[in-house]
Amino acid sequence: MSKPKAEKNKAVALKYNMEEDAAPVVIAAGYGEIAARIIDVAEKQGVPVFRDDSAVSLLCMLDIGKSIPPQLYQVVAAIYVQLLETTRRMEGAVPDAAPPAEDSAPHPDRPK
Repeated sequence: MSKPKAEKNKAVALKYNMEEDAAPVVIAAGYGEIAARIIDVAEKQGVPVFRDDSAVSLLCMLDIGKSIPPQLYQVVAAIYVQLLETTRRMEGAVPDAAPPAEDSAPHPDRPK
């Protein structure tokens, strides 16, 4: 018999402050209703939510308040890159496929 969907949900919240943290820190983790609440709070606060079943399964095994171990740096870095790209696109900072703007003024490094 399969579990109800609410019990299958997993969520982890990370924080990272370059000046204070050596690595991202797990600040919340949970399953089912707790996972739904973590996601709801993040979305209401404007915190980007990244969905990756494999990553969340690994991160849910970590203790709250602890930094992620070096073995997960690459996983979390890939998540942060995706979140940054998505955020930039949403803010209009990175057009999807816009060609580079032509500059009519001469550039010192370009031939005239």
